[in-house]
Amino acid sequence: MAKAPRPLSGKVAAITGGARGIGRATAAALIARGVHVAIGDIDAALAEQTAAELGSGTVGLPLDVTNRESFSAFLTEVESRLGPLDIVVNNAGIMPVGPFHEESDALTKRLVDINVHGVILGSKLALDRFQARGRGHLVNIASIAGKSGVPHLATYVATKHAVVGLTESLRLEYGPRGIDFSIVMPIGTNTELYSGLQQIRGMETPEPEDVGAAIVEALETGRVDVYVPKRMNATIRLGALLPRRAAEAINKALGGTEAMTQPDRAARAAYEQRIGQTMAAAEAPAEAPAPEDAQLSAEASQSETSPPISAPASS
Repeated sequence: MAKAPRPLSGKVAAITGGARGIGRATAAALIARGVHVAIGDIDAALAEQTAAELGSGTVGLPLDVTNRESFSAFLTEVESRLGPLDIVVNNAGIMPVGPFHEESDALTKRLVDINVHGVILGSKLALDRFQARGRGHLVNIASIAGKSGVPHLATYVATKHAVVGLTESLRLEYGPRGIDFSIVMPIGTNTELYSGLQQIRGMETPEPEDVGAAIVEALETGRVDVYVPKRMNATIRLGALLPRRAAEAINKALGGTEAMTQPDRAARAAYEQRIGQTMAAAEAPAEAPAPEDAQLSAEASQSETSPPISAPASS
């Protein structure tokens, strides 16, 4: 007999990278279940706009997932406005595409900072809160790429493998303390992050709403491994049993290699440009304070740090 779904109404959720894509769709799906939702995004104006469009008291706040002060302040503000956190969804991430040897060191660092360090930081801060209450559900957005290898996505794939391994380990460490964990692994989803890329043959491109619905189901059932679409679970398991050459031959027949090695650069231009712009902003030196403000700035720096801008938060 199937267990009754866990009630979500009245719970409080925080979603990183929530202004667009999967983050926004997840927020909408949770709101429909009566959850009080806050979204954080590096694009503060868009976060506020999205929150207003979603309605239902949704809160939109600035968030740099690579900065502890920014992330901690985000979660503190969420709890101040909505109440103790029950759900944290680490969704923020970026996915540049291209040959590995051509990837700049700065871009590699940004990928790891957002996709790995951001999830690690968010997990630490969430668990700080969850442990004190003996409850909570941490949802980390990985990718089907976290279970395989993909050409022209080497660093991105590495970051998603890291998210899968991190969450598996945290579940073993903190699960006995009453905390739930879910690892969300979609194939390429119809968002800006996946723009200009081919889909695997025979696989319909999921919409962000499909991922949002799967996350809601995981929260209601306690499911750990969340594949979108669900049939990818069997595909991954079968691939693990096949000899390497056979698995690679099937992947090639399905167009898995061409999906990333032959992107439509024009279609991806806006997304790639936004990554570049935010990287430049993050690396720009801070403006020197005016002479009359120098002493005040020196004193303030002992207790406050302005978070740097990170790459766009969208998974």
